[in-house]
Amino acid sequence: MKLKGKKQESSEGSEGAKGKMTLPLALVTLISAFGSSFQYGYNVSVINSPAPYMQDFYNKTHLDRTGVPMDGGIQTLLWSLTVSMFPLGGLFGSLMVGPMVNNCGRKGTLLINNLFSIAAAILMGTSELAKTFEVIIVSRVVMGIFAGLASNVVPMFLGEMAPKNLRGAIGVVPQLFITIGILSAQILGLNSILGNAKGWPVLLGLTGIPSLLQLLTLPFFPESPRYLLLQKGNEEQARKALQRLRGREDVDDEIQEMYQENQSEKEEGQLSVLSLFTFRGLRWQLISIIVMMGGQQLSGVNAVFYYADRIFESAGVASSSIQYVTVSIGAINVVMTLLAVFIVESLGRRILLLAGFLLCSASCAILTLALNLQTTVPWMSYLSIVCVIAYIIGHAIGPSPIPAVMITEMFLQSSRSAAFMVGGSVHWLSNFTVGLVFLYMEAGLGPYSFLIFCAICVATMLYIFFVVPETKNKTFMEINRIMAKRNKVEIQESKELTDSCPPGKQEEKKVLSS
Repeated sequence: MKLKGKKQESSEGSEGAKGKMTLPLALVTLISAFGSSFQYGYNVSVINSPAPYMQDFYNKTHLDRTGVPMDGGIQTLLWSLTVSMFPLGGLFGSLMVGPMVNNCGRKGTLLINNLFSIAAAILMGTSELAKTFEVIIVSRVVMGIFAGLASNVVPMFLGEMAPKNLRGAIGVVPQLFITIGILSAQILGLNSILGNAKGWPVLLGLTGIPSLLQLLTLPFFPESPRYLLLQKGNEEQARKALQRLRGREDVDDEIQEMYQENQSEKEEGQLSVLSLFTFRGLRWQLISIIVMMGGQQLSGVNAVFYYADRIFESAGVASSSIQYVTVSIGAINVVMTLLAVFIVESLGRRILLLAGFLLCSASCAILTLALNLQTTVPWMSYLSIVCVIAYIIGHAIGPSPIPAVMITEMFLQSSRSAAFMVGGSVHWLSNFTVGLVFLYMEAGLGPYSFLIFCAICVATMLYIFFVVPETKNKTFMEINRIMAKRNKVEIQESKELTDSCPPGKQEEKKVLSS
């Protein structure tokens, strides 16, 4: 049954924008998340369990070369370099995002990025045979660069491909694969599997396999349609890519929306990071991603994981069983992130972020109390276990997966790559800072260090409550209009834009109002 006039047009448009999960879209999501995000998670936790065996290898290599055992201070320094070079590489990787995605495309960047991972995997896997520990430290930097690119490019690539009603769910998938990567490294790192004197080079080298698979399969899938149309100006390829991803011939409504976005950005061109900081029309979006990305890492998630072993030990868990407890925490992390995939479209982004940070702040506060009282009150050690689990649940449903989704949604094509560079740099710098400072904080403040994390969670939560809008089921242009009001920038659209007119006639003016 057909309605007459414009009403029919607009209802068809909104219906058309409601995309369904097609096989090509599902496959490209899984391949990019497994080939890239999975390895970020894997390399975050892969060196935790084989640490003593790797340190022995450093010592033995030094002894073979010089005839004297390695000095304790030097060994500590080399090990802390092995750990901290990964987030530092991540920072370098984030800074490469803009130039690479704009020149090589989103898909192209992921394919080139695989070469970093494969090279590092070969070097780490053969380090023991080659009797050199230096290549492990260099490979950690290279893996960091890989992870820095992957953690930004995958959400951007998938966010640009997904229809608006699935963008949140698809945007959480990379984080789901990061948690699966962490869990896989924990399971394979068990003493009985590869976390032993013989197995650790294999454990480190396995990271090349997902990259190899991605390198072989991703070329068969389309590039981001938004990149093809808005940055390459190739409507034909963009249309073909969209038709394949949506599983239908009629994709005019989405092409139309892209042209609309293109018109609104004509004056801006591709924004650099510097112009992003000075452009008034994006002020609140920029502050929001800095607060969310900073809050995500500075909320102490790595510190809680780090502390977890000792908390379980003090609760009387035998030290031989602790690695199994760590695996079970990794499994909780995966299950809760999987839950986020299914509820982010129904509950929305804001609710998950607010609930997540609320749960994290409450857990940190109660954990401080429990850790202080556990010597006098026996059951307090069990309460601290509950707090660790509650914290991990809270972080997995909101603070971990949602900020990257929000970067994709709050920025239009011209500023998105620069925004990911800023968000990614904040993410890795905060990660590096927590790793560096936490040991000193813990030495000086003990359990009270969790109160600092609690305060950061509360501050981030308040900011989100007052500033960050709900972006669920909205087009990029609709979100842009919401943020324009907050930035006190007017987006005036001409009448033709709302009708279906040829792209050539579309006009959109931005008027700065003071």
